[in-house]
Amino acid sequence: MAAVTMRLSEIGQQLRAFRLESGMRADEIAARLGVSRAALYRYEKGEVIKLDTVQRLAELLKVSPLTLLGIGVEYYSRPIGFFERIRQIEEETDQILQIADPVAYLVTSPDYDRVLFQAIAETQDAASGEQYASIMAARKSAYETRRPTMITMLPEQAVERFLLRGVCEAASPSPELRDAARRVAAAEISRIVEMIEAEPIGLQFSVVSEVDNTANCMLMRGRERMVLAINPFRADTSPAASTGVSLITSAPEAVNAHQRVIEALWKDSLKGKEAADRLRLLLAEYAIR
Repeated sequence: MAAVTMRLSEIGQQLRAFRLESGMRADEIAARLGVSRAALYRYEKGEVIKLDTVQRLAELLKVSPLTLLGIGVEYYSRPIGFFERIRQIEEETDQILQIADPVAYLVTSPDYDRVLFQAIAETQDAASGEQYASIMAARKSAYETRRPTMITMLPEQAVERFLLRGVCEAASPSPELRDAARRVAAAEISRIVEMIEAEPIGLQFSVVSEVDNTANCMLMRGRERMVLAINPFRADTSPAASTGVSLITSAPEAVNAHQRVIEALWKDSLKGKEAADRLRLLLAEYAIR
């Protein structure tokens, strides 16, 4: 019964994430359902929704009704829907284990966000950029409030690329902004070095070296369950990017398999002084002069 209650409480959250994923406006979905936009927003806030409405919503959003009910695997092909769903899950997360981007987004600086959203504004429509910025800001706010423990492994190859190409590498900003994006990238890696050496409570980093391919994934542990997210999108990806498919699942076999991989990588990765020294070498070799 507890599992059923949990799934029902998540219908509204998943509805919002899949609506953002679809790219459809709230008033457009409401009109096609024959309800008011206010009613749709009430569904997204978790109010009672009829099963036939769930079925019709699933057809509109092109997802399985069972997925919308919180059963099975969730798939997202656009970063904005995926990161909205991650935001929701992080609000109830006590521990995050991740093989990450070249940074851990939740502890990046305001400069990272400034350059990221300036680059997005130059290449995307303002509305989608503002919505994306709001989602990412809410993720950081929740982290500051909850302070879940976080273990982050940084792939060395990803750090090299980050230093060479800067924040939001997929965008095509002005040369001045590209230089700023590279300077911010160097500053973020320097901050990670400082955090490694300061050893803050509840925050650990390591560097995954001599591994050709590591899939970005997160394990988010809450009181009642652990959730796995496999994600091809970096935090600094354009919100409209459609170059991969991410998935979210609580299936025990998927969670356990990825937990074993993460634990093995953590054991063999560079930590402490070794990690800090390796990042300093990368900064010396690849950071903008």
